[in-house]
Order: sequence, then C-alpha cells, then structure tokens
Amino acid sequence: MDPHLLRTYVTVARLASFSEAARELGYTQSAVSQQIAALEEDLGAPLLTRRPVAPTQAGERLLEHAGPLLLRLAAARADVARMATAPEHGLTLVTAPTALGPYVLAALPPTGVTLRVLARDEIPAAVATGAAELGLVDGLAAPSDPLRLPDVAPLSTYGVGEEPVSALLPATHPLARRARLRLGDLADARWLDAPDTGLPLAQLRAANGGRGFRPSLRYDGTDLRTLTALAAAGHGLTLLPRSAATGVPGAVAVPVTEPRLVHRTELVYGGSLSGAAARLAEAVSGASSPRSV
Repeated sequence: MDPHLLRTYVTVARLASFSEAARELGYTQSAVSQQIAALEEDLGAPLLTRRPVAPTQAGERLLEHAGPLLLRLAAARADVARMATAPEHGLTLVTAPTALGPYVLAALPPTGVTLRVLARDEIPAAVATGAAELGLVDGLAAPSDPLRLPDVAPLSTYGVGEEPVSALLPATHPLARRARLRLGDLADARWLDAPDTGLPLAQLRAANGGRGFRPSLRYDGTDLRTLTALAAAGHGLTLLPRSAATGVPGAVAVPVTEPRLVHRTELVYGGSLSGAAARLAEAVSGASSPRSV
C-alpha cells in the first residue's frame, strides 16, 4: 500500500472534502481524486462516498489501521534521521503536566531548551516521530513497577522518580482532617475526570479492583492550576503526586497509603542520545537502567 495514497485518503476523510484536502496537501483536486481511485483499485473496495464525502464501511476499517501505520512510518524516518543528526541546536522536551518534578527542573540546561506540555498519550508519539528528543511520562504504579506505554515505535525509558500520592480535597470535605486515606475510601466520591493532568480515573479504578471513581466534571486541559482550583471549589476530587497537591489554597492534600501506590515518572527517548539530550538524561536518570518499549 502506497503511504502517499494512504495519507491522501486520511486527509480527505478527515476534511470530508476533496477540494479542502487538495489545498492542505498542495495537490490539484484532480490529483487527489486520482490518488483515491488508485487506492480503491489497489484494495479492491470503495473507500469513500462522493456526495457527501464520507468513509464507507471498508473506509472506516482502513482508517483504524491508517493512524498507527502512518505513525510508524514517521517514527522510522525520525529514527534514521537521528542517526545522521546535524550538530546540536538545542533540546526539545515534551512532558505531562505532573511529570516535570523538581529534580527535572533542576537538571534542565540553562539555555537552548524548548519545553512543551502535552497530553500523556501524545508524548510517546512526539518522541517517536522526532518532534522532541526527550519525553517525560507519568502515571500511577506500584513501587518500582514500570509504566505501561502505548506501542508506537521502539522506544527506551528510564525511571527518573517516584513520590507518594495524595488526594486533593476541599478544606470543608468530611475526609479532609484524616491523616491518611485508603484508595477504597474514595471510590464512591465525586471525581474530576482530568486524564491529561490528574492521575487518570481508569488507573485508580484498576487499582481498586475495577470499581468506583465516578466522574462529576471532565477537564480536558493540561493546566495544573486550573485542575487544583476545580478541586478546591468542590467540583470533584483528584489524585496527584504529593508535591503537586501540597499548598493549594482552599484545599487539603491527604496521603493515600493503601494500597501501596506511587506517582512514577519515566524519561522516554528513541535511538541513542547525544549532546544536550544525553546530558539531561544522565542528570535525571541517576543509576537507573533503560528499558525498551
């Protein structure tokens, strides 16, 4: 399957327009139509209806495959390019909001760093495709257990930090005066569903045997101060690393001590590191050994 034709098909399906896809891709509309026809002939099935422009059943199935296929191709290109890198011009680091702990901040070079905060699920793909040299991902785990990352490309990770977790509650919450909490004590509370900022509810639910943690409000952003303000205002609870939950006005951070869980941060990279990326990785990884994912 020609990846150029596949990319054209994905663009037409996303925009629901041959003409809009032609403008975005820099082709003529006739060329786009010819590429779609060639792909349909190759696969032996119609992929798009024309009026309106929409995927057929076969086209929907192809879209399910297209994203991972194109991502893998981009990752392969980036991996080869990394082996023939020009002299270093700086460092791009992508991170989840709560992964940028004090130890990472202290290790950042004084100049030449571009820092981007992304949704957790976007970080491995950004590293795999060369949009960033390094990534920081985080999540809930048992002590010393590695995180489970999506299989987007051959990547390596270092564990760079673990810290206790705390539930962030409004100061007026009935449980706010507790010295510690069990995760099960909170299963029936109202929660903020903030998968890209707080620790995802799916991870809490899995740690609690698959039950509880009903969302009351969904927050799709990556700003940690917005999330903590929502929790302090009583819109729902959130679970955060202790350093992020402490000192929030109008809220109380109560340690969650059972089951034994930690907030774990891992450094993600592809290929072999050099220059500023290698120095930062060495500074934050300590004695950890890399693993491949």
